Amino acid sequence: MTTRRARAADYLGLEPNVVAVAGTMFLMTAGEELWKRFIPKYLESLGAPVAALGLYGSGRDLLDGLYQYPGGWFGDRFGRRRALLVFVSLAMVGYALYLLAWSWALVFVGLLFVMAWSSMASPILFAVVGDALPRGRRAMGFTVQSIVRRIPMASAPLLGGVIIATYGMRDGVRVGLGITMMLSVLTLAVATRVRVPIVPQATPTNILGVWRSLHASLRRLLLSDVFIRTCEGLVDVFVVLYAMNVIGITAPQYGALVAVQMVTAMVVYLPAARLADRFGRKPFVVATFVAFALFPLAVATASGFAPLVAAFVVGGLREIGEPARKALIVDLAEPHLRARSVGLYYLIRSLAISPAALIGAALWDASPRLPFFAAAAVGLVGTVIFALTVSERDAG
Repeated sequence: MTTRRARAADYLGLEPNVVAVAGTMFLMTAGEELWKRFIPKYLESLGAPVAALGLYGSGRDLLDGLYQYPGGWFGDRFGRRRALLVFVSLAMVGYALYLLAWSWALVFVGLLFVMAWSSMASPILFAVVGDALPRGRRAMGFTVQSIVRRIPMASAPLLGGVIIATYGMRDGVRVGLGITMMLSVLTLAVATRVRVPIVPQATPTNILGVWRSLHASLRRLLLSDVFIRTCEGLVDVFVVLYAMNVIGITAPQYGALVAVQMVTAMVVYLPAARLADRFGRKPFVVATFVAFALFPLAVATASGFAPLVAAFVVGGLREIGEPARKALIVDLAEPHLRARSVGLYYLIRSLAISPAALIGAALWDASPRLPFFAAAAVGLVGTVIFALTVSERDAG
């Protein structure tokens, strides 16, 4: 039995540090997903205009970029465990501000702190997989992280939708935030189990040095990823509005759609990761980028709940190559600069896409379908760039 368990743990890349990080992701995601996808509606209930919703999406992307590199620097300098403890604590301040918000402007103040988890901690979550697992098992390591994260992403929005239907938009979101605060305390306890030694660095390296260290294929992946995430950013905050305001579904139905998306992702994760580690990353990254381009098109052409279910299946297929893409980033990063390289990658990507939600808001004002069609076109461009510029050898 022990041998069988050990073989399963080895197959899944269940190294103790990876398990501890997956635990922090599970708890934080379980809390945030109760309300996160309803924040545009929460802002609307607090009196925010459509322009403010676009500003929220762009501000979130901007902070995501600005926070990534400092998060990676802190993790390389002071260690993975200390970084996680600090970033979870900062996020808890943001949750409290969301909970107490009496106007939509206070949500923007809370966002400054909430993003400490989703952005500053992101390079740390990447780096632990790179630190703890060899190259041939990293896609599987990221897959385990992704599956553990998507379990609450599948169930929590449905529960959050029921809570909102019961208590109303404002009070329902606030109930979810209270639960998130409690789960964050548990997360702090789990994060103390991370034990990754700091990789020594011969000479100090500034941000330009980190940029010069990035492999040429990693820079090309970054370029294509900017187009793909611009595709996502154009419509991300408007998907819930399109589904509920234009098509007319309920909050519990929207939660069910998110569940469909997450279950689809979990079904494809394990076989895709195993094949990516064995045969190469590129085909799976291409498949992911194609799904990113098709998802907004599927949403915009949906006419009711059933077509939206099909659209959210396509949304779930966006994850088929995400572990492979993440593994590729870690593979091409220098070990002693791993967290900073990941942070710089996401800094550049998020800054580049930060105007997308504002552009999406302007397109939405012209026609609710327009940002979705524009997003599909941008996503197709990103897919072509990656397919033509990143070689099979470097992506293998």
